Amino acid sequence: MRPDPVAILFQQADIPKVTALPHPALHASHSGVWISSGEQTRAVSRGEAIGLASETPVILLNAPLIGQRLGYAELSGLDLLELFAFLRPAQFAVPTPNGLARACGLEPPENDADVAAFLIRATQTLLALPDGAWPEREGAWTAAQSLARLRWPWAPLIGPRLARPERNERWLFSALPEWEEDAPRPAPRTIDLPPQDAEDRLRHLTGEGAEERPGQRAYAAAATAAFAPRAVRDTPNLVLAEAGTGIGKTLGYLAPASLWAERAGGAVWISTYTKALQRQLSAETTRLYPDPVLRKERVVTRKGRENYLCLLNLEDALQGGFAGRAAVLAQLVARWAAYSSDGDMVGGDLPGWLTTLFRRNGSAALTDRRGECVYAGCPHYRKCFIERAARASVQADIVIANHALVMVNAARGRETQTRPTRYVFDEGHHLFDAADSMFATALTGAETIELRRWILGPEAGSRGRRRGLAARLSDVASYDEGGNRAIGDAVQAAHALASEGWLGRLAEGQPFGPIETLLAAVRGLAFARAEQPGDAGYGLETELADPSPELIDAAGPAAHALDALLRPLVTLGQRLEAVLHEAPDWLDGQARARVEGAIASIAWRAETVAAWLSLLARIGGPVDPDFVDWLAVDRVEGREYDVGLHRHWLDPTRPFAEIVLKPAHGALVTSATLRAGGDWDVAEARTGAPHLARGPSHFVAESPFDYPGRAEVLIVTDVKRGDIPQLANAYARLIDAAKGGTLGLFTAIRRLRGVHGRIADRLAREGLALHAQHVDPIDTGTLVDIFREDPSASLLGTDALRDGVDVPGSSLRLVVMEGVPWPKPTVLHAARKLAGGGSAYDDRIVRARMAQAFGRLIRRADDRGAFVLLSAAMPSRLRDAFPPGVAIARVTLDEAVARVAARLSTDAPIGHGGSNILPAAATEFPVR
Repeated sequence: MRPDPVAILFQQADIPKVTALPHPALHASHSGVWISSGEQTRAVSRGEAIGLASETPVILLNAPLIGQRLGYAELSGLDLLELFAFLRPAQFAVPTPNGLARACGLEPPENDADVAAFLIRATQTLLALPDGAWPEREGAWTAAQSLARLRWPWAPLIGPRLARPERNERWLFSALPEWEEDAPRPAPRTIDLPPQDAEDRLRHLTGEGAEERPGQRAYAAAATAAFAPRAVRDTPNLVLAEAGTGIGKTLGYLAPASLWAERAGGAVWISTYTKALQRQLSAETTRLYPDPVLRKERVVTRKGRENYLCLLNLEDALQGGFAGRAAVLAQLVARWAAYSSDGDMVGGDLPGWLTTLFRRNGSAALTDRRGECVYAGCPHYRKCFIERAARASVQADIVIANHALVMVNAARGRETQTRPTRYVFDEGHHLFDAADSMFATALTGAETIELRRWILGPEAGSRGRRRGLAARLSDVASYDEGGNRAIGDAVQAAHALASEGWLGRLAEGQPFGPIETLLAAVRGLAFARAEQPGDAGYGLETELADPSPELIDAAGPAAHALDALLRPLVTLGQRLEAVLHEAPDWLDGQARARVEGAIASIAWRAETVAAWLSLLARIGGPVDPDFVDWLAVDRVEGREYDVGLHRHWLDPTRPFAEIVLKPAHGALVTSATLRAGGDWDVAEARTGAPHLARGPSHFVAESPFDYPGRAEVLIVTDVKRGDIPQLANAYARLIDAAKGGTLGLFTAIRRLRGVHGRIADRLAREGLALHAQHVDPIDTGTLVDIFREDPSASLLGTDALRDGVDVPGSSLRLVVMEGVPWPKPTVLHAARKLAGGGSAYDDRIVRARMAQAFGRLIRRADDRGAFVLLSAAMPSRLRDAFPPGVAIARVTLDEAVARVAARLSTDAPIGHGGSNILPAAATEFPVR
């Protein structure tokens, strides 16, 4: 085991040893519960553990998880993860005993029974602070005093070990560096990029003596076409490139992208769908720029505003805006912010597990999720993480973004003068879904109450810094009578929107105001048409067709109310534009930035209200063939949480092509499964290519992996679909046969939870840990980290784990799907299925999903494993979802368990030698 550099500091520092602690340690797993004083460890019952924890503070690791295992949701104590976050901010440790041991340079516990004693040792190590050699000492004493006032359980143990600094420590808001304004960057130069130059750059990136990869070299050459000069306006050079796993497509497109950026003097935006790939891409750029200082200048990661810490919100939280546990979280976030590289709270260097320790109490309020930023009016504007990232990306060569941010920036971004001309869309098979989400309209109770809060600010009984439109713009509007009047009109009109308690009033049949009356009519019609006998309490939806008289009657007053809101918002935007044009004496650089920000924010809200009005016009009016409209009541486990009308584009790549692709000069769309489920026609349709005047170029590089020799597919025929006990038995036996290393995929959360509840204890007795999405109180990214580090662990999850999870090696050697992943029969899906070819449309979706799931299995040349589908109804026509030559067998569960045990416990080649095994093209299946 190789400890990290900070762990070495902890070990080598000349410090007194902590010999005893006044608190016991508690550990609970699916195999038992233990208490330790450090010298003695004993197994206890859950009841005894709960009694002890309720009477005295105990040391534990991940209190929400331990509380869940004990059945004691209110469990609290001295959580080692909180201590780690305080002492080593902006550093990550996998939140398990082994992960903590690695971070602290300790030997990990051998089994569950040793964990409680290990927690004592880990506590002693963390509390033995190195004097003078501790990199994050600055600010710790001040933060500890604040946390002591909040009665943080660790404060009495930390406080005596922190000497009071000789001079006052710099407060966070004075310690953070300020960003600097740069001169505008000129437009990129027009250059030709020879394919040979891209291949030479690739050779430099891979290094001398690297394995020759003809597919990667051909890929880099083909990608250069996206960087060629554009010949016709609104006609970008579009390249669709499918590169199988193992080709090395990341370096394949970084080679021409970096060359073009250097020679043309422009930025290339590389867009992904998942945060995991953003992190991976950032790591890959070390080959481009080994010097970390230069890399920070040339490579910038960008995300949406809602991902970054808002310093003004944090200041409010630290000064009394938060109370109880949320206030403790604010102090720990402040410790992190002083050492963070970019202020990214979601997928950055803030450990993903930190906010879950506080049951996400307050974390959302620390970011700008409501679009209430006052820009240059904020006292921390010059230190703002969001503004720093935006300015850094203007001067960067490579900007690592995501599909949602690219579309938001193109549709309503403020950075119009620095819009990129070259894009690389990795995980390109997700562009359709990202565009579907981005360009949708939802007139729901939750959306209208959010708009109400944005305009009115805090109302009776609400807390926090949130300020309404008048408070944010009163000083600016005071210079303009028309603008001031528009603000007043908008505030008055906003009172017609849904307000606090609207869900209860709808359920009681007592809506208040025109919008709530509309929502009540929507709810009534959805229940009348969509609820089925024996309904399990899931969401309801029905087409917006033949609306009821109540809905038609409610649409008119609702439209009138929204129109009364839209008009002053448009007027206010126009008045602020006039202020910029007239440039009064008080309009300095910061004031101009503030007004520009307000204009962009108001325009976004005005567009939203205009889209709502367009949707209301559909009620009782003609059908628009470009859109799919429906009514919905959103429920989870029988509890309603939203009601409203929805509109999606039938083909969301149309606005994507219009807003993102056409203004660009070139774009590379790439994925390992770009054509999964069809041919190039399907790939083009899912990426917006048919809406461009010029067709794209195509490129394919097959995976170099030996799939037939390294993997097999087993179709289990005797597990009844939807039978939870049978499913649980199948998962338990397969996981045990593989000795862990299993990724279990489900299409329904209810079945996932049912299976987990039945098998977690059973597997734990065999020493096989089982983790699960929607069960464990841990974020998905951290669950994958836990899974990756333990070859004997298994992970159950849903769609988020089917694609984008990269776990090479023995930690993932078996993938089990509960059944054929047919799409959910929603109103939107039915419309697209009708337009997309009927059952062939469903088949394409299923092929793509199975190809993506199979793709989790073999991530490098020496990986090996099995893919098991627990469905006898697997249609023969879908067998081509798997790589050519991979053996596919229909077997019983007993046979599948035997094959998994034999294949994954020896070094024998996979996929050969079994009488039941036939090549994919020859396997017989029942026709569905």
